[in-house]
Amino acid sequence: MTTKESHAWLNSYPAEVAPSYPYSETGLHEFLKQAAEEYPEKTAIHFKGKDLTYQELFDYSLRFANALKTLGVEKGDRVAVMLANTPQSVICYYGALFAGGVVVQMNPLFVEREIEQQLIDSDAKVLVCLDMVFPRVQKIRQNTSLEHVLVTGIKDFLPFPKNKIYPLIQKKNMGIKVEVTYDSETHNWKRIVENASKKFEEVAIDSKKDLALIQYTGGTTGAPKGVMLTHYNLVVNAEQCIRWMYKTERGGERILAALPFFHVYGMTTAMNLGILNIAELVIVPKFDPKEVLKTIEKKKITMFPGAPTMYIGLTNHPDIEKHDLSSIKACLSGAAPLPREVQLSFEEKTGGKLVEGYGLTETSPVASANPIWEMNKNGSIGLPWPDTEMAALDQETGEIAGINEVGELAVRGPQVMQGYWKNEEETNAVFSGDWFKTGDMGYQDEDGFFYIVDRKKDMIIAGGFNIYPREVEEVLYEHEAILEAAVVGVPHPYRGETVKAFVVLKEGKEASSEDLETFCRSKLAAYKIPRIFEQREELPKTFVGKVLRRALVEEEMEKNEADETEKKHG
Repeated sequence: MTTKESHAWLNSYPAEVAPSYPYSETGLHEFLKQAAEEYPEKTAIHFKGKDLTYQELFDYSLRFANALKTLGVEKGDRVAVMLANTPQSVICYYGALFAGGVVVQMNPLFVEREIEQQLIDSDAKVLVCLDMVFPRVQKIRQNTSLEHVLVTGIKDFLPFPKNKIYPLIQKKNMGIKVEVTYDSETHNWKRIVENASKKFEEVAIDSKKDLALIQYTGGTTGAPKGVMLTHYNLVVNAEQCIRWMYKTERGGERILAALPFFHVYGMTTAMNLGILNIAELVIVPKFDPKEVLKTIEKKKITMFPGAPTMYIGLTNHPDIEKHDLSSIKACLSGAAPLPREVQLSFEEKTGGKLVEGYGLTETSPVASANPIWEMNKNGSIGLPWPDTEMAALDQETGEIAGINEVGELAVRGPQVMQGYWKNEEETNAVFSGDWFKTGDMGYQDEDGFFYIVDRKKDMIIAGGFNIYPREVEEVLYEHEAILEAAVVGVPHPYRGETVKAFVVLKEGKEASSEDLETFCRSKLAAYKIPRIFEQREELPKTFVGKVLRRALVEEEMEKNEADETEKKHG
């Protein structure tokens, strides 16, 4: 148990939040069962004009669980789900857990190599995929352990006449017309689910030992690793979310689910949190600022977990003043640093609160967040959540660093993963005792708030000085013309590396390299100032909107190699 004497961050806790709580030791899917028992007629999901009640969602999930059992799925078998945000993605997730399966979430944008890699590593027995993804699956299917593939489409949960029109739009706009031949190993998802029983037969779950999820990390620095999360890991993190957001009303919230459920951030802060809190999930399959603004106003959204790029897209949209966004209560930003200007602008235009949190796939994912309705510190990743400890570990000694001293951030708590699937070597490399080492460099201030200075691997070393890209990016975001910024280190013959900034300008704004350098000079030490500026129309991002610095670095390396080759050959 944590105490205020040993953990400084507890002194900054809201009075309504305790340092420690008891957590439910049940299967994660019990959330849905309880919601259906308490609020059977309440809307659980709204999707493009179609509503599902909690009773209907529960029934569909049980039917899917029983369909899996008829296909031979037993407790512990892996069930891969490769879907965009749709009602089916929620049904398949909870249905697989009701069947005793372990969910393997996969990005439907994956190419054949990525699909094959994760299916082979996870030994998945069943895959559910969208019809437009099915041709990719077919190409690599024989190389995997898949026994069955269930195919569904966006249209399956659209109301009439949208369900009839959508395939025509899909064919016209995307050039996609998918024809699936069904057989004993390839099944029509809707048909097999609707024909299955909704009788509930409980599978015994040991929440602290049994896996609920194998979630693969991004793999930007190597092959993706499967993070093993138990039912208890995920239950705890959802319940911690509820405790932190103590002003939310059970049965009274409407959550905009724009973050993908196949990413652990959206899975926990939208889907699992939503069902635990018996909220209405307003599902958006793709983030479009114009449509999101309309949805917030029309559906009176109260909670909107997102990534900074989403809030940037909304606050800079020319139509934002035309929409009433006053229903927003609280937004938790993650996946990337939240610029101060974005936070202030969003709060001003909605009247709601927007704060930055922090986590990783390995921590289910949330480890810390700023208080929402009390003192918060922009630029900070906030305070460790109840029953969670954080520390900056000295790089040389491994000991806990002092206040305001930079070290590698480490986390321990009940939401920390069990390890990497079939990868003991990597598991051992990231644990020091029961401390999980995050790979992020940071520090704790005197009030117990933690700060990220940057990823260990993103740190720039120029002329012997350590430069953290995030600090430089924060300064660039203060410039009135900049919409987005990313800073990386590029090779330099004398300094080893030098600082390069990639910037996207706001519509109608102008700023030269000289302007930006002058601006940085007033706010940064000379060695931190970008020596090169490159303007872009857009920056490469992950599917949750996190800027991929690594992709920019690789581009620079390729350019550098091409230049060297040209020099050699004259």
